[in-house]
Amino acid sequence: MEAVAADPMLPAPWRVARVRRDTADTFTLDLAPAGGAAPAPFAPGQFNMLWAFGVGEVPISISGDPARPAVLRHTTRAVGTVTRAMARLRRGGVLGVRGPFGSAWPTDEAEGADVVLVAGGIGLAPLRPALLRILARRRRYGRVVVAYGTRTPADVLFRDDLQRWQARGDVEVLVTVDRAAGGWAGRVGVVPSVLRLASFDPARTVAMVCGPEVMMRFAAQELLRRGVAPARIHVSVERNMKCAVGFCGHCQLGPDFVCRDGPVLPWARLATRLLVPEV
Repeated sequence: MEAVAADPMLPAPWRVARVRRDTADTFTLDLAPAGGAAPAPFAPGQFNMLWAFGVGEVPISISGDPARPAVLRHTTRAVGTVTRAMARLRRGGVLGVRGPFGSAWPTDEAEGADVVLVAGGIGLAPLRPALLRILARRRRYGRVVVAYGTRTPADVLFRDDLQRWQARGDVEVLVTVDRAAGGWAGRVGVVPSVLRLASFDPARTVAMVCGPEVMMRFAAQELLRRGVAPARIHVSVERNMKCAVGFCGHCQLGPDFVCRDGPVLPWARLATRLLVPEV
């Protein structure tokens, strides 16, 4: 008998295995399969639709290790009705999960090249799986740079990871904040400014950028100024994704549906659209 494909609109139950409070408004949930759900391999940059029962559903990028699909990790901010309900979950709670969906960071295509990852705020979460995959295959890449910025020191995510990556010696980690506070002795300034300090060969660089759209625009402009080709700059865009399979049209961005064709897209394909007000 021919196998029947799983319904992409039907959430599977996953149980909360661990809750971590990252900042005042950001948290991480580690999910384990429940009720017959099976781990689904995911590619760095993809997202899941998470369903808080009785409340609603939201798209959240996967922030875990693609080498460990049995543990689904999602890092998000409590900014709306659904994410606030998720923030109230404790170990043993259950979420509905659909996915994974969407396009991925070009980690395979970047082999042999220098890689620059640029993140703003919570944008480090969708980039984390890409960096974990790159580090697991470190010898296949040239220089690796992580440029990360937040509003204040209290907003810095994945502090332990950042320290481990910096301590490796084969990753250049540049962290900056918009406003120094609490004895911060690190860099102060916007993310694109620290790209000027990064060591990479623009002619052989692949860049991956995620964060607020204004940050991504300025980061892309700085990368272009350094000489990185537009087709080798990839960004992750967020839009109002509802169905996640290209049916409803809520996330349409020009000719693309972000849920189906993105969220990771080359800058050369997006540049003119992201410069148009209200798009």
